[in-house]
Amino acid sequence: MKKSLLAVSLAAASLLTFNTSAVNAAEYKVDVAGAHAFINFKIKHLGYSWLHGRFNQFDGNFSYDAAKINDSQISIEIDTTSLDSNHAERDKHLKGKDFLDVKSYPNASFKSTQIKFDNETNGTVTGVFTLHGVSKTISFPVEKIGEGQDPWGGYRAGFAGTTSLKLTDYGINYNLGPASTHVEIELSIEGIRQ
Repeated sequence: MKKSLLAVSLAAASLLTFNTSAVNAAEYKVDVAGAHAFINFKIKHLGYSWLHGRFNQFDGNFSYDAAKINDSQISIEIDTTSLDSNHAERDKHLKGKDFLDVKSYPNASFKSTQIKFDNETNGTVTGVFTLHGVSKTISFPVEKIGEGQDPWGGYRAGFAGTTSLKLTDYGINYNLGPASTHVEIELSIEGIRQ
């Protein structure tokens, strides 16, 4: 009886500790309004140069505690209709049925399932990325850029990561040639602690 009571007490203490650590992780809002966060992409053009672009509208948040960095989580929602490659006709084509088909799929998203840091600044993020109506689990390296007080009395933390996506994995089958089968996505995320 005493052993059972002790086991229950230890289990309750462990659960309380877990819940407290989850509560202690600070919530951050991605600073989209202040233009301190970016989602950029690039793809090779004929193998001779890079075509660059970005998504102008997105939103997101993440939880982060430096003492328990591997408990971090991130969630991002992207408005695919905001694609901008600095060329109106090309943007129209990229938003059309050959590529993103934004009328049918106006949003893309990423939600982490695991974040594992090897040290204080470098780690790997794993999560589900949804694009063009297709959801796939992806992993990519992430770097903690820094954290600290800002000049306006807030507290900020920033991270960056890059991944390469195969277009056909997401049902985008338009033939751009052998040099352009993958697109590179760069996330540069600065968040304000809430």
